[in-house]
Amino acid sequence: MTLTEPSAPAGRKLSTAKAMVEAIAQEMERAERVFVLGEDVGSYGGIFSSTTGLLDQFGPRRVLDTPISETAFIGTAIGAAVEGMRPVVELMFVDFFGVCMDQIYNHMAKIHYESGGNVSVPMVLTAAVGGGYSDGAQHSQCLWGTFAHLPGMKVVVPSNPADAKGLMTSAIRDDNPVVYLFHKGVMGLPWMAKNRRSIGPVPEGDHTVPIGKANVVRPGSDVTVVTLSLSVHHALDVADELAGQGVDCEVVDLRSLVPLDTETILDSVGKTGRLLVVDEDYLSFGLSGEVIARVVERDPTLLRAPAARVAVPDVPIPYARPLEYAVLPTPARIRQAVLNLVGA
Repeated sequence: MTLTEPSAPAGRKLSTAKAMVEAIAQEMERAERVFVLGEDVGSYGGIFSSTTGLLDQFGPRRVLDTPISETAFIGTAIGAAVEGMRPVVELMFVDFFGVCMDQIYNHMAKIHYESGGNVSVPMVLTAAVGGGYSDGAQHSQCLWGTFAHLPGMKVVVPSNPADAKGLMTSAIRDDNPVVYLFHKGVMGLPWMAKNRRSIGPVPEGDHTVPIGKANVVRPGSDVTVVTLSLSVHHALDVADELAGQGVDCEVVDLRSLVPLDTETILDSVGKTGRLLVVDEDYLSFGLSGEVIARVVERDPTLLRAPAARVAVPDVPIPYARPLEYAVLPTPARIRQAVLNLVGA
């Protein structure tokens, strides 16, 4: 179990978006083989500011705006990776994976296996995830459970600026294909809902976060809340509120789905005896069930109460704001689930 705080110079704080860009830029400076491609990643800087300034710094030969053909530009990235390059390719919204899933799952994820381990695919596939902004059913999903379910790809999901930089650096350097998913609500964009934790201390220079290592972002003794991405922020807000009512929540930020840090989860549940999994992905056949299954399979005696989960029910994300917030894992839903677990 770890409890880490990024060390950064006093006053140096970045948004999650800027931390991502800094990691990519530093890796592009370190290695000529690293380049960026995707829709609107050049002069526009990415619609969620995930590539802002890279075109000015590195030019159009290393920051490539592509046509609107996900199959084509993801296939291009795969081919480049196979030939020794290290592309960072952005799928604008994760929801668009459907038009290019053949490239992702039948090529990106399988080439290493099908070549008997002789061919590596060192690339990073990034995409925006998450709801809460009336983006509709085709622009608001998380879907990290879908990618985690398919073998051959590592899957990482940062929740804060320091981890965004550290995980991006680790992903670019990894010889495996890595799916890097960033929630719109943690990016620190001025035109989206304000999130006080989306701007924070970020170490300068070389900074990595190990893929496959969760982080205990708040220690506690009464209930373990296992979560990731924007839901980490909601869980921390709920934990701070409930502390005043005598309920002490431990919050575990998974940071990585593949590999999944089962040991940190078990250590935490062994301490608290209660488990709540909060997931903005769909309820059925996904991450929330996987986390609970791993605890029960390893040692069911750790649980003093049945495990619980807060996730998106198995419906498309509604466009109407009241309906959207009714299905998302809001702080109100998390708070009630915690209180139910502790018997309040």
